[in-house]
Amino acid sequence: MATDRSRISTDIDFEQEGFQTGTLRVPHSVDRSAYGHIPIPIAVLKRGDGPTALLTGGNHGDEYEGPIALMKLLQRMPSMQISGRLIVVPGLNFPALLAGRRTSPIDGANMNRIFPGHRDGSITEMIAHYVDTELFPRADFVFDIHAGGASFDHLPTLLVAPPLDADRRHEYRRIVDAFAAPNAMVMDLLGEDRTYGAAIERRGKLFLCGEFGGYATCNPHGLAIVEEGLQRVLAALGICSSEALPAPRYDTRWLHVDGERHYVFAATRGLFEPVFKLGDRVSAGDLAGRVFDPHAPWAKPVELKFRSAGVVVIVRSFASVEPGDCVALVAAHSDPHPHAQ
Repeated sequence: MATDRSRISTDIDFEQEGFQTGTLRVPHSVDRSAYGHIPIPIAVLKRGDGPTALLTGGNHGDEYEGPIALMKLLQRMPSMQISGRLIVVPGLNFPALLAGRRTSPIDGANMNRIFPGHRDGSITEMIAHYVDTELFPRADFVFDIHAGGASFDHLPTLLVAPPLDADRRHEYRRIVDAFAAPNAMVMDLLGEDRTYGAAIERRGKLFLCGEFGGYATCNPHGLAIVEEGLQRVLAALGICSSEALPAPRYDTRWLHVDGERHYVFAATRGLFEPVFKLGDRVSAGDLAGRVFDPHAPWAKPVELKFRSAGVVVIVRSFASVEPGDCVALVAAHSDPHPHAQ
């Protein structure tokens, strides 16, 4: 009889009280290990009744604020008094995390462009399928922590998708306000619906994503935003105590990305010279940078211009560009209550 049950197994009992650590065992039969598997670390803490929060990092393996924040959380979890359940996977695309790459070194797949995955697919597809069919259904709230990785630097920003339902939107806004990020941004991925976020939205769960640094380093400023915001969110959900919480440092600025006009793409191969800084305010028509041809260094560079006004939230870190590479992203200011009744 056909089944959609994941091929990934684990010794974790998600209904068991107390603190557990273990692995998700992803089948991986190769020349050096015929009956092998890839072990992905996972931890679960359950105490009494309450909501379940799923916390993940390492969706991309070159983004470190999430994995480090969650590994630090794991140090505290055995002694934490909670009401509900925490499911924590610090390195979701574990092969990519170990390799320090955005994509998996095994199958070359970008986990955040492969949901809902496939039980009989590649390693990354199997992991995505397990998350979609086993972890998402157990969660009431999901937080997937990102950064710009090797190719970008990103302003510290929550990526938000407010629900249409008024009651759920109110609860969602309460959680966003509790996190108190410097920026909250509604992102337009130009029709991309294979992301972790798109998959969790299809499940109808409350979801936050966030970008908290870049350059494939761990940004101490971004890490602190994640750690402090996460404490406040878990308290707002009623999972953790609201006593002795870190005070919010920021009044959140609301932004939105609206279509391709907010992106700046390279149109030719060469070396990119940016003439802006991350966080700059720009106007439509402003110069974004120049692309020089190293094979014809005497040739006039190709100028790239911003097509929309706003705040620069992303800057490319690699100077070498090819046609289609994104070198900058602009976001416009938003009404923080766009759906107020």
